[in-house]
Amino acid sequence: MNTFNSRLARLRALLLVALVALVALPLVTVAHAAVQRREHLTEEETDMVRVTQALDQRIAVFIKIAERRVDVVTGVAASTPALVAKDAEKWGALPKGTRAQLLGDIARILDEAINNIDDVAARTPDSSLVPKSLRRLSEASAQFLPQLAALRTGTAAENEREALEQAIDNLEEIIEAAKRLPTETTEKKDEKKGEKKKN
Repeated sequence: MNTFNSRLARLRALLLVALVALVALPLVTVAHAAVQRREHLTEEETDMVRVTQALDQRIAVFIKIAERRVDVVTGVAASTPALVAKDAEKWGALPKGTRAQLLGDIARILDEAINNIDDVAARTPDSSLVPKSLRRLSEASAQFLPQLAALRTGTAAENEREALEQAIDNLEEIIEAAKRLPTETTEKKDEKKGEKKKN
């Protein structure tokens, strides 16, 4: 009887340990993932975004931030150390990370730029800064797209490929969105009509 009770007690203890492990495992995994989550902006870049309030100027900041990573993954930064050193005075050291991480950064930076434009468009749909900012982002995207598309042939790792394709998708989305904007001439005519109605 005592042997049976001691076996039962051990079995209960093992079940309890297993249950605690099953409950704790997802919490440890989530905590580990949170620790490993990479910030897509450096501290200096975060400060630059924070202090730049006007949408068109903030988009210019995002473009520069993305450009720095494009330059690293394409090798341009390595071939222009003087320019990198000059940029470091204002923007800080070049971001570090694996190629997959830097490509992921580019995708997230573009997402953030798109979200900034969407937010302003939702709050003030008549703002002239929305089309201006989208055009500027589209022009930069048109420059980045062939540079990143050229990396497709040399990208074998799955995480790199996924990050690269996400960045390319964002660039293509921005370019397509800008194509749907009215021409600048049409916008100027509409602005003049609005001014005449006010007078």
